[in-house]
Amino acid sequence: MKSPAKQWLTAVICLAAGSSANIFAQSANVQIYGSVDMGFSHRGDHLTKHVGSQSRIDSGILSGSRLGFKGTEDLGNGLKALFTLEAGFNADDGQQGQGGRLFGRQAILGLTGGFGTVVAGRMNTPHKNFLDAIDPFGRGTVGQFSNVLAAGVKPSGGISLFDPDRLDNTVAYVTPSWGGFNVTAAYSSQAFGQEAAGNSGDNRVFAILPRYANGPLDIGLNYHRIRSEDDDSIQVDNWTLAGAYDFGPVKLAAAYGSNRWNDVLGVNDDSLKLKHWLLGVTVPFGKHAILASYNQSKLDWDYQGNQDSGKGRQWALGYTYGFSKRTTFYAALADVHNDKSRQAAPAILGGAAIVAAGDGAYGGDKYQNGIQFGLRHKF
Repeated sequence: MKSPAKQWLTAVICLAAGSSANIFAQSANVQIYGSVDMGFSHRGDHLTKHVGSQSRIDSGILSGSRLGFKGTEDLGNGLKALFTLEAGFNADDGQQGQGGRLFGRQAILGLTGGFGTVVAGRMNTPHKNFLDAIDPFGRGTVGQFSNVLAAGVKPSGGISLFDPDRLDNTVAYVTPSWGGFNVTAAYSSQAFGQEAAGNSGDNRVFAILPRYANGPLDIGLNYHRIRSEDDDSIQVDNWTLAGAYDFGPVKLAAAYGSNRWNDVLGVNDDSLKLKHWLLGVTVPFGKHAILASYNQSKLDWDYQGNQDSGKGRQWALGYTYGFSKRTTFYAALADVHNDKSRQAAPAILGGAAIVAAGDGAYGGDKYQNGIQFGLRHKF
């Protein structure tokens, strides 16, 4: 029997060969694309005493390393079929990302036309796509806004419910653009893995994002609800109002949001609230760009009768240099400060802001400062 790695490689080679055959034999609109991102990371100031700093070679620091296939077919009368298959991998050790999934980043199929676009499969959340566009650091490097959204982990599986990035078993609809304004709506019958028999344990998601992006202005309001149907049923409501304005010499960004975790059945009488905000700036000049941001989150929680609150604050600085449209050098440093009470929050609810980013298999553990530099090449 072939190993999972060999099966993955065989599938990718066959798909690439099939795509190439379509390109030459049928003039199909199929594109093979990807990126390789590799760099150095150093993290320190662990939340736990006597834990030393860590230095490592990381992959996917600025953006995740990936290999993708996407294409469209013209069906006539303005209607097109479309697909995207995107595999993540860790370039530093050659292993698959996203827990070893074949196409763990995206696997979607859909139709697009004058009515808008409808897709189904595993895909990025509207929350992720929107905040990645607003945050100067996107979802990359130790400077990312997502660091202050560390609290709110799924009770099983370690998936952040306050910063959801991808959904399984999802159907999404994007309206046509009306002068730069459109609406994205998504529904998942089970956000994390296959649906269970009888729906027991399924995590249902509803998300909606009205957004206006035209010229220098990009602004939107994102709402994302997760409802777990296991024995300790919980409901998580996330919303974020964010925007950015590009003045040319400088681009300013801001975001404010709230996350609320509730024990719907009252089994453990748990609740958690997290409020967060971001101020960011990007200053491009020629092939260079300077990035900076300040982020803060305030956590209030009630866990089985224990109540506490605390804050996580982060500042970050970054720099990029574009050797070309495809190759970019980057550097970033960030520092997080957590109130003592925030550090003591129970592990089931996450607890502290941490400097994350890096390998898909490495979440930053509990370090509070970091510095990174590296190179990303797109193809």
